[in-house]
Amino acid sequence: MPPEYPTRRRTDDALRPDESFDPPSSLLTMPWIDGHNHAHTLSWEDRERYALAGCRAMVMVASGYHWTPYKPVEAADVRFLWDDVINRKRPIERNHFFEVGLALGVHTGVRITNPDELVAQMDRYCQRDDVVALGETGVTPTQHVERWSLDEQRAVVEAQMALAADHDLPIILHTPNPSADDTPPYRDGVGVPGFEKNLEFAQAPVLTGDDPALDAVKVDIAAAADAGLSEGRIVASHADPNNVDYLLGETDCYASFTVGYPWLTGVDATDVAEAIREYGPDRVMVDTDCANVLRTDVFSVKRTIMDLYRLGIDEAEIRQVVFENPREVFGLSGYSSD
Repeated sequence: MPPEYPTRRRTDDALRPDESFDPPSSLLTMPWIDGHNHAHTLSWEDRERYALAGCRAMVMVASGYHWTPYKPVEAADVRFLWDDVINRKRPIERNHFFEVGLALGVHTGVRITNPDELVAQMDRYCQRDDVVALGETGVTPTQHVERWSLDEQRAVVEAQMALAADHDLPIILHTPNPSADDTPPYRDGVGVPGFEKNLEFAQAPVLTGDDPALDAVKVDIAAAADAGLSEGRIVASHADPNNVDYLLGETDCYASFTVGYPWLTGVDATDVAEAIREYGPDRVMVDTDCANVLRTDVFSVKRTIMDLYRLGIDEAEIRQVVFENPREVFGLSGYSSD
């Protein structure tokens, strides 16, 4: 007699009757820390989504020049951003139950008219217990609205690195990503989908070599050496295939892969997995860089946890990358290591 099935006809399930799959349920509850975001600019609902997805802690970065209404930017504009994130830290923690550390910095994406004033003021901010890092900062090949010379940028970056060394703080490095070669020819006068920034105000680049994105990172690492900042205190955010071999192969920096907007950077869990396989998990992290000027994904780290497992990365290594490394580097508790 032909075999009988509870289904109307034979299904795929009947072809492998002895197959079993027992994925670790701990992936669903694995704690994670977002080491770089601008969550204070997001909606209440987006911050709630962080909590629902298992985020135990985050570093909210208050260096973004996108939110200053005036160009060029003055020291008072940047200091407003610092004060705003400090003011909002406690209510955000109370509402969403994750720990919040702060990062304050001078971003070089737009020229600042009086940066020395900011650096002088930053020393006092560094004494706050809730300031867990400086940044994001780093030489930027192209500025918005007004050009800022390479030497001037380097001086501001190095000054912040010297402060980080003096206060034993890590620094979040903004590492530029190369421009995509396959950007569609969008109509003049409309914005790039997912990026609320006036790109037509981009200035002539200050770095013009074959690989300005990587050259900028190398300038930053040289500045750190001159400032006396250990490479082990540098978290290079926006790591990508263009800079990961330099960061993990030639320096002692941490490489933090921004997985929150692969549509723009092309970076996803595959790049993180390749870095772990090649260099191990000890200096690899992930972050979202979620901000209200970008189409970003607050669930991206949670998705990366699952994708890394699918890509064959061991559970212990995943946990080290998404939780243990940022917890140690930024001095966060994450409330629990369970």
